[in-house]
Amino acid sequence: MAQVRMEDIVDHLRPAMRSALKDAVEEVVRDAKFDEQELFRAFRRKVARKCGTWAKVPDDYVKAK
Repeated sequence: MAQVRMEDIVDHLRPAMRSALKDAVEEVVRDAKFDEQELFRAFRRKVARKCGTWAKVPDDYVKAK
């Protein structure tokens, strides 16, 4: 199995991840009021805590050049 640093992946994809997270919350919790940046920071912390520094993923989920 390959290993990936989830926190780095989340940081690298920050604009798309933050936008997707915002859209998902607004879709599920209608009329939700929240600070988009604070929500993303909390999400990033939880990803780091739940996944650890290195997360194992199947090799076919990773494509290297």
